[in-house]
Amino acid sequence: MLHEMLESALKQAGEESGMLLGQELSIALTDSLSTSKTAFFGDLDDAIFVIGVDSREAYVGQFYLLFSLRDAIVMSSTLLGIPPARIQEKKRLAIIENDDIDAFSEIGNMINGSFNTVFQGSLPNKVHLKVLSPKKFIPEVDQLSEEEPIPEGDYLMFRSRLEMAGQELNYLDVLIPVALGNQFDPPALEQKEAAAEVAEVEESVDAVAAAPVVEINVTAPLVEVAGIDSIVVLQDDEDERRLIADAVAFTGYHVVEGTLNDDIKELFAGRKVRLVIIGSLDADERELAVCIKVNAIRQDSPPPIMMSAQRWTRTAALKALKYGARDIIITPCIAAELAAKVRKFCNLVE
Repeated sequence: MLHEMLESALKQAGEESGMLLGQELSIALTDSLSTSKTAFFGDLDDAIFVIGVDSREAYVGQFYLLFSLRDAIVMSSTLLGIPPARIQEKKRLAIIENDDIDAFSEIGNMINGSFNTVFQGSLPNKVHLKVLSPKKFIPEVDQLSEEEPIPEGDYLMFRSRLEMAGQELNYLDVLIPVALGNQFDPPALEQKEAAAEVAEVEESVDAVAAAPVVEINVTAPLVEVAGIDSIVVLQDDEDERRLIADAVAFTGYHVVEGTLNDDIKELFAGRKVRLVIIGSLDADERELAVCIKVNAIRQDSPPPIMMSAQRWTRTAALKALKYGARDIIITPCIAAELAAKVRKFCNLVE
């Protein structure tokens, strides 16, 4: 997830910064690896500019954008409208002036705006990024300290290629402390443990579904509903919704797409709903509320409900099953596994 967000954010940052500079600029993520402050600065020969980014709200910490000082000079001088010959002279001599620093701060703000757009789109209401003032570091001139120019520790490093017409640029490195990176992308072990918990819960689906948690008649005899055979996919994220819709298209049923806020009655009108798939990033109360609405609207003939999310807790899985879900999915999931579940609930022969 973090890799995909950074890839999109950097690409957008290049496009929008290029518009600010009046030059076509691209930033393309090329590599990712683990490093440490000691390892990174031990191999550093060139002067750099560091822009800190403060991550707030649910994801707390700071990460860092590291530019070659000469790249910073080229971009800031281009923004200031300095003649090309003078830009090359400043780049060769590594001359950075106060106007350059101010201009580079504007570029930093533009990049941070792109990051906020992508991160907040992927993690709505859960993250806000604030850019900090850029600072210069010159090896063998400036001294490393425990906190400067970045704190001691282990980092995830994402390296991107900078390209601008007529210029030879270096790389932009994004260094994210491992602890913050693990907030955005929980370690695989945690994902496996979560999957194991969900699997354990699934084994007791029958017993849990019978628990009298809400007054919804989910055991009444099925009543035939007239209309177009359909699968309803409810998911706020358009890209995720489209992935699921494409994955169930093999059924031949009409696929109806909507968000968690849409009018369920309206989506169901004139349809023989064979299956409902409700999805979100985190399994939360909104998904449960939609599950209840679906069962309430079709309580005489409730369609099977599958609930999907990237992050499940044992409590959330139990609640989902108690409130009427027939199955739960950890996304992203293997297409073949999803297809098998869909066939089962829609009574389709493979």
